[in-house]
Amino acid sequence: MGSNFVRHIYHKYPSYGIYNLDVLTYAGNEDNLLDIENKEAPVSPAERRYHFLRGDVCDALFLERIFNKYNFQFVVHFAAETHVDRSIFNFSDFVRTNIDGTRALMEAARRHSVPRFIHISTDEVYGNVPEGFSHEDTPLRPSNPYSASKAGADLLVQAMMKTYKIPAIIIRGSNNFGPYQYPEKLIPMAISNLIEGKKIPIHGSGGHVRSWIHVEDFCRAVDLIMHKAPDYAVYNVAGDLMTNLQVLKLIADELKKNLDDHKEHTADRPSADSRYAVDSSKLKSELGWSRIHSPHASMASVVDWYLTNKNWWQKIKSKKEYLDHYEKQSKAQWY
Repeated sequence: MGSNFVRHIYHKYPSYGIYNLDVLTYAGNEDNLLDIENKEAPVSPAERRYHFLRGDVCDALFLERIFNKYNFQFVVHFAAETHVDRSIFNFSDFVRTNIDGTRALMEAARRHSVPRFIHISTDEVYGNVPEGFSHEDTPLRPSNPYSASKAGADLLVQAMMKTYKIPAIIIRGSNNFGPYQYPEKLIPMAISNLIEGKKIPIHGSGGHVRSWIHVEDFCRAVDLIMHKAPDYAVYNVAGDLMTNLQVLKLIADELKKNLDDHKEHTADRPSADSRYAVDSSKLKSELGWSRIHSPHASMASVVDWYLTNKNWWQKIKSKKEYLDHYEKQSKAQWY
């Protein structure tokens, strides 16, 4: 999401300078923006529009240095530990990055009077939604360590907006898919496994319902909210409701595979949410946002991207950080 948003802003707003802060954990990958780096290479450092800053959002001293040095007009806070499976194995990293990192970044923004702070939350903070839809004022009821840490960050942003009048906005997005997605996530894992002739591990029955949105549509929503929304607002950003099996069937069909021959069901996650469903009518009615992609129409281009960029994901899938987690994930070794 973060790298795709950088690319979106870079090409749409040629007058913007972009400072990409990333500590480069296991999922951080400088190759994700290699096209931008190469485009900027012939330009003198003083005139470059894109700048990579390697650092930790929890490092208050580092944040103070860069906020002092650069006159940021927007802070768009994507930084997070994101994978539910990993949060079950190691909760502490999620509390540190998602909650304390949000606190440190917001405090830096407050000290330096940044005009606009955009916090990227998630629809998972609402917890399981057996029927109907979650709206922006629906209570937060997270079910797992990941969503609990994101809900904690979400509430912290709400509190700091009220207490300190920080001009912030919260965006609760749904399941993104598209290019450059770390291949432990369902769609890139399924595509790459099918290409490699491996089985796709599926938690439980595969009947879990998620709201699937192409990353380009999500980036367009963040862009619109960033420039047009009022301070202190909260917006849901929704996609198409589909089960995991329906999504996997789309992928298998694109690769001319029979899904039944290439899947294996494992034990479900502890306290797994059966359905996420957010309503984004507020974003549509107030700011005029609409989607231009759907999973059915765009899956062919997504599959083609992973076919064309095998070196990108093969490099990741050969690393110990990926292999160690995949061993646990594929066998549902939750504890």
